[in-house]
Amino acid sequence: MLVVIENVLSADEAGRLLARLDDADWGDGRVSAGGIAADVKVSEQLDDSSEIARQISAELVPRLTRHPKFVSAALPHRFFPLRFGRYREGGGYGTHVDGAIMSLPGSPDVVRSDVSATLFLSPPGEYEGGELAIEGEFGATEVKLSAGDLVVYPSSSLHQVMRVTSGVRTVVLVWLQSMVRDAAQRGLLFDLDQSIQRLTNDGADRDEIMRLTGVYHNLLRRWSDV
Repeated sequence: MLVVIENVLSADEAGRLLARLDDADWGDGRVSAGGIAADVKVSEQLDDSSEIARQISAELVPRLTRHPKFVSAALPHRFFPLRFGRYREGGGYGTHVDGAIMSLPGSPDVVRSDVSATLFLSPPGEYEGGELAIEGEFGATEVKLSAGDLVVYPSSSLHQVMRVTSGVRTVVLVWLQSMVRDAAQRGLLFDLDQSIQRLTNDGADRDEIMRLTGVYHNLLRRWSDV
């Protein structure tokens, strides 16, 4: 299931974040790539423990957990610290899959990566290339969104960042452990929840909405991994 969520941040908010990140201390993105993934990654990223990374993460995570569509799609249980990536001309990230188990910095605890998301900060007109290509059941989908928009997809998906041919692409990378680990089950719950929300907004029969809501929560109770 691939879900695009528009206007998680306004264009102005995304621009202000970019301005804060411009002066940050960017390092080699390969430091976080394991195994053969490091051979196909050309990018920059912030140190997870840097002050600016921690500050912006502390601002964005609550924003995500309050967003109804994001919660509906991801059913977040536990976040890995947000990561900030920058791709200059010639940068990209070849086909790879996100690590299944991520160690929390400075802690013995780990996060299972069930859901990945990319929050676009750079306006698409400021760089060429740089599409996020996500492989699914019916082939690859290329995603290049407006500043402030976000795409959610299963962490188990093969995906790549196409080579940036000009300009700079800056994004926020999100990984989280979901309350429901199975992507197909999350997809069914998302569709059901979105239908319930639309029926509620359309003023459908309350008793029928409550029946569907009961089905949703009973499925969540059955499938949740918490």
